[in-house]
Amino acid sequence: MLMQSVRLCDRVTVRSLGTDVIRVRCDHPLVPTDKTNLAYRAAELLIQTFPNILTHNGGVEITIEKQIPVGAGLAGGSSNAAAVLIGLDLLWKLGLTQNELQTLAAKLGSDVPFCIKGGTAIATGRGDVLDPLPGLGNWSLVLAKYHSLSISTPWAYKGYRQQFSDRYIQDQSERQARQQRIRASGLVGGLSESETAKALTQELHNDLEKVVLSAYPKVAQLKETLAGLGGMGTLMSGSGPTVFTLCETPEAAAAIAAELRHQTPDSDLGIWCAQFMANGIQLMD
Repeated sequence: MLMQSVRLCDRVTVRSLGTDVIRVRCDHPLVPTDKTNLAYRAAELLIQTFPNILTHNGGVEITIEKQIPVGAGLAGGSSNAAAVLIGLDLLWKLGLTQNELQTLAAKLGSDVPFCIKGGTAIATGRGDVLDPLPGLGNWSLVLAKYHSLSISTPWAYKGYRQQFSDRYIQDQSERQARQQRIRASGLVGGLSESETAKALTQELHNDLEKVVLSAYPKVAQLKETLAGLGGMGTLMSGSGPTVFTLCETPEAAAAIAAELRHQTPDSDLGIWCAQFMANGIQLMD
């Protein structure tokens, strides 16, 4: 899996509390604020890892201001958890290294370690074995998602397993050989050798589209519409339902976003433009 950070981000604030509790607040009604929230679980994990931390520092309040659409296949919850790990490391002066933070992050979810560092990376294994790649500079993208439509990631993977599990590699040596082939593929090779945008985007694909697009015709139609607007390559993000198209400049992305809105004037359709980022979690004043 090729992973890329973009400038569509939530703002996560952590502050000390006088009581020994974890409290989560969020301005989006669909985001849980109990123990099921990955941000809560990130704080809980640090408390379990450092049992005396509450005695010395008290509890924590986590405030999440959402910009990343919910249930979109864009790692919104995972990036919130990564932000909490980094924020509490600083707030509680734990002195954790990036590798230590990523090891903890892997206990929360397979894409949380990537969110710690961000940038551009090829992910293998469960998604937590990361090989950094040279970035794509100031590339931009247009993202589109119907607000009322969410897709369960476990459902998507279960559906893929049911239909295609006979193609899974079972032998460990074959699996390792497959990982090496992925790292040497045209897509990764293109990134490393600064190949043209066209050469890169010709190899884009998402296996989960085989499951999702047939079950969700609106997502399939959205991808078809967006693909016809002149971007460098169009794909569903993760398990969906967000669809994106790549653009070489912010101006090209803005033009495609405007045309998509013109062709699909549905108030339920959210459209965002974002640029690529060379890093993950950022500290704000």
